[in-house]
Amino acid sequence: MTDEPWLIVGTGAMAGLFAARLAAAGESVMMLGTWRAALDALRTHGLRWRDERGREQTYPVRVADPEGPLAARGALVLVKAWQTERVAQQLAARLPATTPVLTLQNGLGPQDVLRAALGAARVTVGVTTYAARVLAPGMVQATGSGSVDLARTPQGAFWAAALRRAGFVVHMHEDVRGLLWGKLAINAAINPLTALLDVPNGALLDDPAARLFMAQAAREVARVAAAQGIALPFDDPVARAFEVARRTAANSSSMREDLRRGAPTEIDAICGAVARRGREVGQPAPLNEALWMMVREAVTRRRAVQARTLDG
Repeated sequence: MTDEPWLIVGTGAMAGLFAARLAAAGESVMMLGTWRAALDALRTHGLRWRDERGREQTYPVRVADPEGPLAARGALVLVKAWQTERVAQQLAARLPATTPVLTLQNGLGPQDVLRAALGAARVTVGVTTYAARVLAPGMVQATGSGSVDLARTPQGAFWAAALRRAGFVVHMHEDVRGLLWGKLAINAAINPLTALLDVPNGALLDDPAARLFMAQAAREVARVAAAQGIALPFDDPVARAFEVARRTAANSSSMREDLRRGAPTEIDAICGAVARRGREVGQPAPLNEALWMMVREAVTRRRAVQARTLDG
């Protein structure tokens, strides 16, 4: 077994979840990020982890040198979609050309960016339904069980073995496009509405208008996928979106949290990607287009309010 660590690219909730599970299995872990408070906490305290039962543990992790070479057994990319271009260039310059890369990011677009920068052969694309939230910089809590779904390729098998050793449930598939679009349907139905209404996931189900918007957004994604010959991994995208919102009722979506902070969201890679692809294939997605514009405008307005507050 090599002494090289697993490189986790990101320091947010999902990065912390995968880093903690790998470290708990005895693996060496190194984290790469730009969130200064999280990096300082990781250096000082290690990665603090709280599982689904509320039990806490701290794991030592290395913080990657922001300028040095990145020697790693494999790199798992878990940054927000809008950060992918920067990360792809960073990895292309500093990661050895033979190091396998796995992306489990949300939305459409990050996968193509990584493949273009690093070479398609070594980039494995997957989907995960595990969930976590940040309690404090460098401290993460699991908020639900799930699975990891990967393409059935030699590189996919490499990652499946590594993740299974760390206790992750992993499924292999001949084609992950349907899985990506399936998750896209759920994200498009839940995330922008929770952000715009400023409510947890489950509250959408209590609002008749929100339920209608959820249903339309999910159906639009399914129609755009079908226009490309892509079948979703479930028969009814609306029922699945409702089921996920019910199962994660207490969760606050990352898009909601981003909007609250006035931070960039993943709306371009979710509803924006659906709207753009829909236009390309002649299958309009008007609600996704509207949600895309509304979330972008909401972020702009939130930043303006924050700027006025700072100005006194």
